[in-house]
Amino acid sequence: MGQLHGVDLIKKKRQGKKLVMLTAYDSLLAGALDAAAVDVILVGDSIGNVFCGDADTLSVTMDQMVYHAKAVSSSVSHALVVGDLPFLSYHVGLDQARENAGRMIKEGRAQAVKMEVSSALLPAVQAVCDIGIPVMAHIGFTPHSVHQLGGYKVQGRDTQQADALQSLALSLEACGCFAIVLEMVPEALAATITAQLRIPTFGIGAGVGCDGQVLVTQDMLGLTSHSPKFVKRYAQLGDAIQQAVAAFRADVTSGAFPASEHGF
Repeated sequence: MGQLHGVDLIKKKRQGKKLVMLTAYDSLLAGALDAAAVDVILVGDSIGNVFCGDADTLSVTMDQMVYHAKAVSSSVSHALVVGDLPFLSYHVGLDQARENAGRMIKEGRAQAVKMEVSSALLPAVQAVCDIGIPVMAHIGFTPHSVHQLGGYKVQGRDTQQADALQSLALSLEACGCFAIVLEMVPEALAATITAQLRIPTFGIGAGVGCDGQVLVTQDMLGLTSHSPKFVKRYAQLGDAIQQAVAAFRADVTSGAFPASEHGF
């Protein structure tokens, strides 16, 4: 079983197979996700929220993303590793877009990059695709534009927004993107966009009509204190960690740990 690529995801869409993407920022978790046979591991700039404790993703740097992408890539042999390009890493000019996308591949050892996109950023996406770097686009609610959008709001509710998102998705496919993330988009619109495209869509708060689904792993595992409406918790590891730490503390303070079998 070799490592997946964007073309493999397109083939799976044609075969009607659902796709799975989760986030990772370190080698240990990435290895566990890879062993569980997820299709894509996203090194997301959600590290700003989940790893660094920030209120948003806007302060994440390119150096941080490259560092975490390299850590993730070191333990992955099956999944496609996609590295997020953070805010202001491709927005200033086409040379900047090409250089930072190249860093993610060359230094971060990712196989593809993800770019949050508006119509104004189509030239940047095209520039990255043109130098042979696979691009996963991200449309709908885009965290980089949280202030412009007025907060965390569903996108595409009215006809004008819906038409614009459909047009943008088709333009991104024409640019050469191999997949598109649809975040916080009405289910019917996401299904319509998915049916129009040859390339797969990954939904996050966009309904079951997408070709695949993506969640932040820490949300899904119950490691975060709050999670969006679209998250389903498959474990409560935050509680389990607290219980384990409390048991360790109790053993240390009582003298039960370390026992004789833990010494030399």
